[in-house]
Amino acid sequence: MRNIYSKIKIMMATVGLIAAPSLASASANLAADDFVGISFWLISMALVAATAFFFMETQRVSGKWKTSLTVSGLVTLVAAVHYFYMRDVWVATGETPLVYRYIDWLITVPLLMVEFYLILRAITNVSGGIFWRLMIGTMVMLVGGYMGEAGYINAMLGFIVGMVGWAYILYEIFFGEAGKVAAEKAPPSVQSAFVTMRWIVTIGWAIYPIGYFMGYFTGAGPEEASNALNIIYNLADVVNKIAFGVIIWNVAVTESEKTS
Repeated sequence: MRNIYSKIKIMMATVGLIAAPSLASASANLAADDFVGISFWLISMALVAATAFFFMETQRVSGKWKTSLTVSGLVTLVAAVHYFYMRDVWVATGETPLVYRYIDWLITVPLLMVEFYLILRAITNVSGGIFWRLMIGTMVMLVGGYMGEAGYINAMLGFIVGMVGWAYILYEIFFGEAGKVAAEKAPPSVQSAFVTMRWIVTIGWAIYPIGYFMGYFTGAGPEEASNALNIIYNLADVVNKIAFGVIIWNVAVTESEKTS
């Protein structure tokens, strides 16, 4: 019981550290018709709640699943911190928090790819090549997108480079070594989780290029394009980061209960 109370105190302290910089820097009130700002607020709170849930649930699962669930909590924790800052930038200036957005993705997206590797390692020995191929695809996708959005290269070229990186990731998890290991060696619950994770990366991640397209290729005015881009990116983050973690949590609990 004492251990549980200690973890609750640690979690409350973590949430306080997340919120403190943002509350201190807030310089404008959220307008009732600022739907982009509202989406930042809602998602930042959802990410904090998800972080608390994932960290507390690590005590419920067996040892080999604790790392996977902890990584899920780290994904939502890092995203929550960045969302507080992105929220303040948007509310105070009305500008897209591009740098904070990509710093967040440069940390959290590789962690999501690590989840694929960890879930396979929990059931069998897998080569490090899976990890590095997923990382390469992730870096190509993110660097291409950032350079296109920041204006270092043509927006269309950045979009194409990012799509190539995403396609490389999809190939690995569907047809590469990662997909084959999951299909041949994983128990049914892990196979189901792996399949669902693949479809999140396929369908859920498709929301990001939609946001990129709406922000740069529709011919809309700067304000309208910025609103569409940020709302779509925010929707994609809450779906992909929290839902991804819930899948890991479900398989971790299911497999742990079988061996308890």
